[in-house]
Amino acid sequence: MIKNFSPLWFVSLMFLIFSSNAIAKKINLDYKGLTTHANLITTDDNWQEQNVALILHGTIAHNKMEIITALQNAFKDNGISSLAINLSLGLSNRTGMYNCSTPHNHKHTDSLEEIDLWLNWLKKQGAQSVILFGHSRGGNQIAWYASKHNDDAIKQVVLLAPGIIEPDELAKEYEKKYKTPLKPILEKAKSLVAKGMGDQVIKDIDFIYCPKTSATAAAFVNYYQENNNFYTPGLVNKIQKPVIVISGSDDKVSEDVLSKMAEVGEKENVSLHEIDGADHFFRDLYIEEVMEIILESL
Repeated sequence: MIKNFSPLWFVSLMFLIFSSNAIAKKINLDYKGLTTHANLITTDDNWQEQNVALILHGTIAHNKMEIITALQNAFKDNGISSLAINLSLGLSNRTGMYNCSTPHNHKHTDSLEEIDLWLNWLKKQGAQSVILFGHSRGGNQIAWYASKHNDDAIKQVVLLAPGIIEPDELAKEYEKKYKTPLKPILEKAKSLVAKGMGDQVIKDIDFIYCPKTSATAAAFVNYYQENNNFYTPGLVNKIQKPVIVISGSDDKVSEDVLSKMAEVGEKENVSLHEIDGADHFFRDLYIEEVMEIILESL
């Protein structure tokens, strides 16, 4: 018999049990002739029969960055298995942050195919209750995918500091950041794509977070042409699964997330949360607050 039982003691014991049984494994899949990979952490032998989180990183980032590792550990500590995927971004077996000196031959929308690839892999393992989780740009990409796929295996959609790009603001933001107009470069890229020359590399251009880099015409058009699907609040309105949107009060990257979400109207399946003091990467104890929100909804 256990004497002096306390809930805190029990939770601590369960954390130790989950942690001791956890297994981490690198999974490789083929995507259009490229090797793409993900980090799978399972909490027990029957992980497929329970909730499992599919986690997507942000812009030209990776699945071993601090916030993704912290999220996987937090899920593990709470008895939830997770699969942190690493977008190929046009490269085979890519690791770490995308090197800006490497010509960009990837598209924002490639992520939709790769999310589908990994969700189907989870389903083949027997997973029937998947939490789709996206951070930053990955939040927009997860929302985009969920707005088009009302898959029975998707239990919940979580958007952490999701990227929100207003189509008519793209040109203004580009010029503000790089001190050069977007339109001439975009028109040149569109012209090349129209001529069937989308693979042609345009040199010495500013692209995403990479100043004076190179990118194919097709990649530039995909990231910079006006597209309403870049506006995450509009996507959330189309998602039929439960959606959790979480932002940090001190986030200087994805700003005004909750107010923009509120502008498209309230929906019963959407809950909005702000974590006081958190920035874009929810370091330290802020990840625990993120997990509390998710666990309460589950």
